[in-house]
Amino acid sequence: MPKTALITGLAVLSLVAGLGSGCGDDEPRPLVSQAQAYGVGSGCTQDIDCSDGGQSCLAFNGGYCGLEDCTADTVCPAGSACVAHDDGRNYCFLICTDKNQCNQTRPADALANCSANISFVNPNTDVTWKACVPPSS
Repeated sequence: MPKTALITGLAVLSLVAGLGSGCGDDEPRPLVSQAQAYGVGSGCTQDIDCSDGGQSCLAFNGGYCGLEDCTADTVCPAGSACVAHDDGRNYCFLICTDKNQCNQTRPADALANCSANISFVNPNTDVTWKACVPPSS
């Protein structure tokens, strides 16, 4: 391997490793999406339980911090997508790859599923997306 390629590769690895840690921390922090930082998908009982991004506490079992009546993914925080729910409304739901991602901030008696069996308003044809779908009330 040429020396310049090795140095460039090490620089990229150092940068990526540094993104996951905070100043002065010895423990690396996982990278989170804007949606996760805003708490999209978190359990709630009232609107004030939901942090930034204009979210409200949606009427699902255990609550669900998110946005309702979205028309496109572009109005949802990065890391979430506009989903056409079977109740006839559209919501910004957290994107996931497994169920654990959906339930880190949800009550144990109201776990969400990481599901591909939903309708995305703007389907991504490049990859199979899944979203954290809360249990209905």
